[in-house]
Amino acid sequence: MFGVDDPAVAQAVRTYVKLMRASRAVVARIEPLLAACGLTPTQLGVLEALLHKGPMTHRELGRRVLTSAGNMTDVVDKLERRGLVRRVRDCTDRRAVRVELTEAGGALIRELFPRHAADIAQAMGALTQPELEQLGDMLRRLGMGALQQTEAAPSLEEEVARS
Repeated sequence: MFGVDDPAVAQAVRTYVKLMRASRAVVARIEPLLAACGLTPTQLGVLEALLHKGPMTHRELGRRVLTSAGNMTDVVDKLERRGLVRRVRDCTDRRAVRVELTEAGGALIRELFPRHAADIAQAMGALTQPELEQLGDMLRRLGMGALQQTEAAPSLEEEVARS
């Protein structure tokens, strides 16, 4: 396949292409609602996580929505500027900062989430319940593994400095 001799690598590439195509199709179904609210899927994921799990650190949020800590700072900054979340010092560890929903953020996600969930269910309608559970488990493992590799990998600046 395109100069890839290793069958495992070729299968990984084919699977990646299918994953990206499926992702684009599902996102295309849910994007209109998010766009109407001025939210990205990651921003919505943060609001949903805070609604269902309560205040969290940037690291906890990043793990929850499968994004890097650096990206999470940008996401939280944008949500904070819109008045949807706020950063607060942790009562038990003053060094730690937690992110929590504001009243406006809570109201938005409580109104938006049921409609968003219905759009997702419709987009996933081609799969049975057991298939959805199996796919969810596999995607969680895939996402966590890739995130760990990303966090453990040297940055571009570190690689350039070593050369």
